[in-house]
Amino acid sequence: MSCAEIWVEYAVKHFTKREINTFLGDIIRHMTPDRAFEQHYPQLTRVIDRILAHLHDFSAVFSMDKFLPFLDMLQKESVKVEVCKVIMEAFIRYQIETTCDPVIVNAAMFICKTIHDSVNALTLEDEKRQIGMLICAFIRKISFGRDFEQQLGFYVEARATFSNLDLALVQLVQCVNLLAMRTRQIVKGHHTRKTSSFVKACIAYCFITIPSLMDVFSRLDLYLLSGQVALLNQCLSQADAFLKSAISLIPETPPTIELDSKHKSTEPYLVSYISNLLSTLLIVPDHPEQEPLYLIRGLLNVIQDYTWEQHTDSKVLVYLNVLNLLSAMSQETYIWTIEGVDSNDALYGSDPKFIAEINKICSTLIDEILAHLKFLGDRGNFKKQSHLALELLCHIVAHGDLNCSSLFTLCNNLWLLTHRHGHCDMKSAGNCLSYIKVKASHHGKPYQDLASKLQLPTQV
Repeated sequence: MSCAEIWVEYAVKHFTKREINTFLGDIIRHMTPDRAFEQHYPQLTRVIDRILAHLHDFSAVFSMDKFLPFLDMLQKESVKVEVCKVIMEAFIRYQIETTCDPVIVNAAMFICKTIHDSVNALTLEDEKRQIGMLICAFIRKISFGRDFEQQLGFYVEARATFSNLDLALVQLVQCVNLLAMRTRQIVKGHHTRKTSSFVKACIAYCFITIPSLMDVFSRLDLYLLSGQVALLNQCLSQADAFLKSAISLIPETPPTIELDSKHKSTEPYLVSYISNLLSTLLIVPDHPEQEPLYLIRGLLNVIQDYTWEQHTDSKVLVYLNVLNLLSAMSQETYIWTIEGVDSNDALYGSDPKFIAEINKICSTLIDEILAHLKFLGDRGNFKKQSHLALELLCHIVAHGDLNCSSLFTLCNNLWLLTHRHGHCDMKSAGNCLSYIKVKASHHGKPYQDLASKLQLPTQV
């Protein structure tokens, strides 16, 4: 065996795969009797290393009928898994182009399955991450070109094979969403019956796969992404299901996560995530069997019940973003649309009842924000109170109708609250006042009156 591990390099350098295959077969023939291979795992491992160091054509490597039986001699699991990792690392490094060669696909799938099946409850997170990245890289290397149905079939097989690794499942959902979008790109947004059925199959794949993920954040992100893909492909009931799942999952978000041995709040992520969700909800049409704005109402109930940290303003920032959304929803024509999807601007056409529903929710949100401002004042946190009061004022000026006397009075009171305790950011206040004056030149009397009433205090 000591002789074989040296001479295999000569065979790889100077002969074809036929001779290398014969060489491997001879090693198997000598090592099989009396399980002699058990005494030579290091040498057998080095044989594989020397082959991969010089032979980078993996259709040749995997087509040798003695290659996989050679691997089977490595019956000690830890040794076999390490060798499989080495093979996949070489495959990822040297297989530059994507491939659909069945020999490569089947052999690499078998090797990845061996690595995947080594994961158990005692496996370290770093080890799981390394294995997951190898499998993800393999998945990305396989492409059947325009044969999308065969590509989806490969992803279905991969999901069954790699069901224990979040990283692999996330990669598969991303790939299937990309497949749906490539289908949309080819038909230029106008689906036939066949392409519509295929896209729905892709969306169903994602909907089935996402709940099996352990990580809450991955599930949240993929529910939203898949909902957006469903919308773009005019699958409205499926998009509804994804977005409802995303909203109902928000309460499961842990308050903190551990990064680099430190506990960090998840609220910045949640604020960003909800903002992304809100921009999508703008164009989602209401379900004909549900009340108007039912998804937004559901989201607000979740936000209300979520346990936010008391020393942060995350909840108020989310409410301010919802006000932005409701302002956009009250327009006659929305600022963005999807071809083939009739959003609420087309369904309701600025119907007074729909606008009244929007105004009712806006009033509730403003009351919640004002209650938080009072809470900050009672706690003596005047700097934060001043900042949030100015934020609310800017939002009302940008999106509200100041012909409403109650809003006009509220703007004036917020301005006074901003300056009451001397913690106002004068630069931000000056910018707000300048913006009001610009709007006064275009929108007339209420803004002119407000601009004349609001004065920046003179600094001593």
